Amino acid sequence: MRILAFESSAKAASAAILEDGRLLGEYFQNSGQTHSRTLLQMAQDLLKNCGLAPRDVDALAVAAGPGSFTGVRIGAAAAKGFAWGLELPCFGVSTLEAMAWSAGLWEGLAVPAMDARRSQVYCAAFRMEAGVPARVMEDSAIAVEALGARLTELEGPKYLMGDGAALVRSALDLPDLRLLPEHLRHQRASGAALAAWRRYEAGARPGGGALALRYLRLSQAERERLERTEREENSQHG
Repeated sequence: MRILAFESSAKAASAAILEDGRLLGEYFQNSGQTHSRTLLQMAQDLLKNCGLAPRDVDALAVAAGPGSFTGVRIGAAAAKGFAWGLELPCFGVSTLEAMAWSAGLWEGLAVPAMDARRSQVYCAAFRMEAGVPARVMEDSAIAVEALGARLTELEGPKYLMGDGAALVRSALDLPDLRLLPEHLRHQRASGAALAAWRRYEAGARPGGGALALRYLRLSQAERERLERTEREENSQHG
């Protein structure tokens, strides 16, 4: 059983193929190029160089957020289009959970953190048990200071990953908070594939139409629209 996975929720983009829980291949690019130009091309090249065709794929997986609004939508569109065209299952995976799967931790606490701007991070926490993440903190858009209070309640060494990891580490003075090495810190499609594989093994077969994106908060455009509406309403009642 083969899963083709996409990850484009942040600056880096990647595609991966998992076969019966084993990673066949992964293409990763952190050059800042537009994901809409690179993601499908990476998947096509990966399939070709693994000696596979689209018809050899059995399911799709994608990091469904949180993350960049545009990046998440690009990955979802790629996965949905592939899944619908071949009538395949399509798994939407939490970006933060996928990061825990790909971190390479055997034990301890995996703390994925993505820079959400406005002095916030998208964050979660997972206790690693023999390399398998068990969630202990839900996906949240949270201020860094508030995250510090949450992390002090969790015992054991805490390993930060993601593009918000350095920000959190520099802002919080917690003795058991550590940074993963740079090459293990990025979001990767292999993590999304591993999370989807676990769900596939449990019997899940979601269709592309059921794919739900997890933004956790409104986009900047939506926030600005609401702020304009509130100002207009206040001026009318003022």
